Amino acid sequence: MTSTCPALTGALLLAILQAWEVCMELTIEFDREDDGRWIAEVPELPGVLVYGVTREEAEDRATALAFRVLAEQIEGGAIHSRQTKTVCFA
Repeated sequence: MTSTCPALTGALLLAILQAWEVCMELTIEFDREDDGRWIAEVPELPGVLVYGVTREEAEDRATALAFRVLAEQIEGGAIHSRQTKTVCFA
């Protein structure tokens, strides 16, 4: 006896992929201090606020810190890795 698997239709396949692919969208907000330093903050993750000499450096530091915070939250059980298959910075 052989088992058969029904063909996945386009709509069903799309629904499965959408359920699997979860994108956590994070925003990086920028500001500039009077002394010229750049501040980058990810408001969705409390405490993710960094300084940089340039905007690009501040963005890189904010991105790195955001990933560290997410890793700690996953390791600590605050969020599950299946909730964060993709992280998008807007």
